[in-house]
Amino acid sequence: METIAAISTAPGLGGIGIIRITGKEAFDILLKVFKSRKVKKIEDIVPNTIIYGKIYDNNRMVDEVLVSFFKSPNSYTKEDLVEINTHGGSIVMKEILNLVLTNGAMLAQPGEFTKRAFLNGRIDLTQVESIATILNAKSEEELKISGELLQGKLYNKVVDIKGRLMDILMHLEVNIDYPEYDTEEKDKEEVISTITMILEELKKFEATFDVGSKITEGIKVAIIGRPNAGKSSLLNNLLNKERAIVTEIEGTTRDSIEEDLNINGINIKIIDTAGIRETEEKVEKIGIERAIRLADKSDLVIAIFDMSKEFNENDRKIMEIIQKKESLILLNKYDLVEEKKVPEEIEKLAKECIFTSMLEKKGTEDVITWITKKTEGLKINKNNDIIIIHERQKKVITDVIEMIKQVLTDLELIPIDMVSENIRDVINKINELTGENVKEEVLNEIFKNFCLGK
Repeated sequence: METIAAISTAPGLGGIGIIRITGKEAFDILLKVFKSRKVKKIEDIVPNTIIYGKIYDNNRMVDEVLVSFFKSPNSYTKEDLVEINTHGGSIVMKEILNLVLTNGAMLAQPGEFTKRAFLNGRIDLTQVESIATILNAKSEEELKISGELLQGKLYNKVVDIKGRLMDILMHLEVNIDYPEYDTEEKDKEEVISTITMILEELKKFEATFDVGSKITEGIKVAIIGRPNAGKSSLLNNLLNKERAIVTEIEGTTRDSIEEDLNINGINIKIIDTAGIRETEEKVEKIGIERAIRLADKSDLVIAIFDMSKEFNENDRKIMEIIQKKESLILLNKYDLVEEKKVPEEIEKLAKECIFTSMLEKKGTEDVITWITKKTEGLKINKNNDIIIIHERQKKVITDVIEMIKQVLTDLELIPIDMVSENIRDVINKINELTGENVKEEVLNEIFKNFCLGK
C-alpha cells in the first residue's frame, strides 16, 4: 500500500494542527522536510517519542513543530506512522501537507487511516463502526455505548458464539470424515440445546437495536398546537436562544424547525411545527399536514393549548392527534386567566398537564423533567449491556437468527450429521459482523462517513 498523508485536525484556527503520515515510506518522506538535532536519519528514530524540530521548504523554514514517531506494528495503522504537530493555522497546515505530498505521499481518502487499521488486523469492523459513532456522537449515552464497543465487547461476544458453533461443527465433521477415531460424539439433544441458547442470546441483541437506534438518531419530540399557542416560544426557552420567530401574528411558523438538545445525556430532537388550524392558504396547509405527520412519527409529543382562548375545533383536532401518543399537555398563558383549571375536555384525556407561561419562562423546567423521565429507560447501558446501534449489525444478526431457526427446524427432521453445511453458513454470516467476511461495497459505505485524516 502507498504511503498516505492528511490533515487530522478540524478546519479552522487552533492552538495545534496535526498532519498524519502512514506507510512504508513515512519516515523517509518526513526526513526530507523535517530537520532536527536528534533525528537526522531513520536509524536515529526511537519509537513512541516526540522530537522537536523544524519543517523546511528547501532552505525556507515553514514552522517549528513536534513530531511523534510510531514504528510498525505499534501504531494506529500497524504501519510506520508519524504525526507532525504544527501551529493550528489552516495555511501552515496546508503548506506542510503539500510538502509531504510533493515528497512522495498520496493524499489519504476519508477514513483511510482507520481502514488500514482494520485491513491490517488492529481492529475489527464493529470497532470501526464504533469509531465512526464516537466521531459523530451527539450525547453522552451514545459516546458511552460506542466506547464500550470500541473496547471489543460485541466482538468478544461474537467470538464466543462463533466458538460454540465451531465446536459443534468440528465434532460433526470429525465423526463424518473419520468415524474410526474415538472422538466423543455430541448427541442431537446437546446440539439443539446449545444452538437454542445461542438463538436466545442473539434475539436479545437484536431487541436492543430499538433502544440503540433511538440513542444514536435522537428522541424526536414534536411540539404541536394551534397558531400562537406558544410552540415557538417553548422551543426558544428549551434552547435558551431565539431560534424561532415569535410574533403576535398567527401562522408565523410555516415549516418545521428541528434542533438538537442534550437532556440527561440523551440527544433530543425538538421539532417546532406549524400551527394546526383550518386554512385554505396553500403554503400554510402544507406546513400543517407536515406537522400532523411529524407528530404521528415522533417518539414524544408536547401539545400546547392557549388558556386565554376558547376551546375550539382546532384544539379538538390536536386532542385526536395525541390521544394514542406518549404526550404532555401544556396549558399555556395561565397568567392571562383568572382561574388555573384544566378544561373538562382535556381532563378526559387523562394526560399529564402542566400550567405554563412561555412569556414568563415558567414551566420550561417541568417540560425538561418530563422528557428526562420518559427517556430514562433508554439508559439501559448502566447494566453493562451490549447494545446494537448500527443498522448493518442489526441486519446481520437478524439474518443469523433466521438461519439458526432453520437449523433447529432441520435438526427435528433430518439426521444430525446433515446440518453441518448449514452451521458453516451460519458461521460465515456471523463473520460479516466482525469483517472477516465482508464485501468491498459494505466497507466503502462504512468508511465514506469518516472525515479526512481519521
